[in-house]
Amino acid sequence: MYPSAVRLLVTGGAGFIGANFVHHVAGAHPDHDIAVVDCLTYAGHVSSLRDVRDRITFVEADIRDVDAMEPLVERADRIVHFAAESHVDRSISDPSPFLDTNVLGTEALLRLALSKGIERFHHVSTDEVFGALGLDDPPFDERSPYDPRSPYSASKAASDHLVRAYGHTYGLPFTITNCSNNYGPFHLPEKIIPLFITNALAGLPLPLYGDGRSVRDYLFVEDHCRAIDLVLHEAGTGSTYCVGGGAERNGVEVAEAVLREVGASPDLIEFVPDRPGHDRRYAIDASRLQQDFGWAPEVDFDEGMRRTIAWYRANEWWWRPIKERTDVIRWGGGQKVS
Repeated sequence: MYPSAVRLLVTGGAGFIGANFVHHVAGAHPDHDIAVVDCLTYAGHVSSLRDVRDRITFVEADIRDVDAMEPLVERADRIVHFAAESHVDRSISDPSPFLDTNVLGTEALLRLALSKGIERFHHVSTDEVFGALGLDDPPFDERSPYDPRSPYSASKAASDHLVRAYGHTYGLPFTITNCSNNYGPFHLPEKIIPLFITNALAGLPLPLYGDGRSVRDYLFVEDHCRAIDLVLHEAGTGSTYCVGGGAERNGVEVAEAVLREVGASPDLIEFVPDRPGHDRRYAIDASRLQQDFGWAPEVDFDEGMRRTIAWYRANEWWWRPIKERTDVIRWGGGQKVS
């Protein structure tokens, strides 16, 4: 049974997955006290929390700022840690912010969690820490060795290791989830699916790296939030779970799905030079999560795309000002953790 009246601290809760998780918890757990902290970089938008503002306490702060974070951690029972720099392209251009936030920021938060006696530290990570798969390789699972291949994935791998180190060395109660590519509402338009949707709606090209055949496993964000909720409340300490959508698609297939649903011409697909070190395939085997908790994705790729496109059609007020910002990279990659 889920405990009632948990005091929950969500870091990075104004980002894509974090905001969706806050919406989920606000609806699923009316007794939970929800505090959200976000430093509101280009990827964090308090507007994503507009519909739950009466259910949460929001604080603008950086997880590396111990003075700001200490009172928030002190009044929390459990922490769900989303806060991270998450865009592979940006990590290639400048790795420094990824090391600062994902590694040093996570370590600062772990120290506070340990000192304040947090009963559960849940760390949200990515399948990219496992490296890349060949087209015929079996999917990643909880036994997959770490083999990060970009500055982003290396920084997330380091944060995973730090969480486990604090658990094994100091006894901090923790859980970890490694997810595949998320999509859905409040997804920043620099990432592949919202980039394609917003471009298609405007009749602009849909840029595909290389030959467009790199494969990702797509997970509707609401299914991911349900999985995190289960692990946070029911999994044993020290557990790791892989969360995937079971919906492998290459870039061409994603672009074609968007264009069909929007009713735009396939001629909008535009192939652009590949990014350095572009991994060919990621995929997740989520069978352990299903076996332990009965979790399975409820939203398949086609339905998820219909719901996501409908959301972007109805919420231009949210994404258009973001898309028009000059610091948003034009060509997007896949979303992991924000």
